Amino acid sequence: MRTVSIALADHAYDITIGEGLLSGIGNACSAVGLRGTAAVVTNPTVVPLYAATVVDALQAAGFHPVMIEIPDGEEFKTAATLQQVYDQLIAGGLDRHSFVVALGGGVVGDLAGFAAATYLRGIPFVQVPTTLLAQVDSSVGGKTGIDHPLGKNLIGAFYQPRLVLSDVGTLKTLSERHYRAGLAEVVKYGVVLDAELFALLEAEVEGLLQLNPQLLERVIARCCEIKAWVVEQDERESGLRAVLNYGHTLGHAFETLAGYHDLLHGEAVAIGMVMAAGLSVREGYCSSGDATRIVHLLQRMGLPTVAPAVEKEALVQALARDKKSRSGTLQYVCNRGIGTHVFHQVTPAGLVEACGTGR
Repeated sequence: MRTVSIALADHAYDITIGEGLLSGIGNACSAVGLRGTAAVVTNPTVVPLYAATVVDALQAAGFHPVMIEIPDGEEFKTAATLQQVYDQLIAGGLDRHSFVVALGGGVVGDLAGFAAATYLRGIPFVQVPTTLLAQVDSSVGGKTGIDHPLGKNLIGAFYQPRLVLSDVGTLKTLSERHYRAGLAEVVKYGVVLDAELFALLEAEVEGLLQLNPQLLERVIARCCEIKAWVVEQDERESGLRAVLNYGHTLGHAFETLAGYHDLLHGEAVAIGMVMAAGLSVREGYCSSGDATRIVHLLQRMGLPTVAPAVEKEALVQALARDKKSRSGTLQYVCNRGIGTHVFHQVTPAGLVEACGTGR
């Protein structure tokens, strides 16, 4: 078991990574001072696998759990689903002494976290990520929110969890496609922030694909350490934290144009990283050899590396609505070699043209 701590100005919390952690969630919640009713927000994929373990552990620790089930999939990370969660929080009698448990992947964590941030002007919540993508990225750092038909994550809040429990045992029941999609976020950290991590991933692709638990704990903990370091310096993404958007600018646009169902988030990010690496070469930030290493690693992990066929004008419009756009200009993250980064200013139209994508 490994623990990574995030120390923010007005809130600190721990991320615990290990196997078999779900059965200890009740004691973990008690240890950080939580009490009362616990709304467990999850989805129909997770319910038969882990809901009973979590509910039993909460009850054993003296909590009153209330189950809230939302549909599974990015296309349901919407205002309509959020309203259903509010309805059930009210029906369940949750008050300001209650808390929310987000049991699931990134969609559950983002939506449940935003519900906690806004219900009664904010009640505590706990992240229990059950996907690799959520364990290394979305459950850490306090970004919560929902999608809009015109753009991904356009509605949300920065709201930190009380604790994060990442049980690597849950990855054994993850579909191969979703697991591989999570690896894209792992690669991201290596490309722009940690050359040693990138080299480790290159050397250990087979171990990662075989879900070696010791390797997973090491890699997940390292990703969380990197993100904790970034978030501690820039909690609300006014500067450095934007580096974590590497591959996401075009990736989010591809997701939006696909209606949030044809591409998984990690798959879109993988394609976005290939586009970013290509632009980095053209702008002189990295060598073609470094870009080839990035593409080859993603391919070895079974991730897509070719952009989907989309209309050029629709892509430009999607990029223009990106929440990182400022006065018509994007702060685009390029990789400087492998292990470091640079921010590159470009217009949406200029980015599409430079990347040679869209038709």
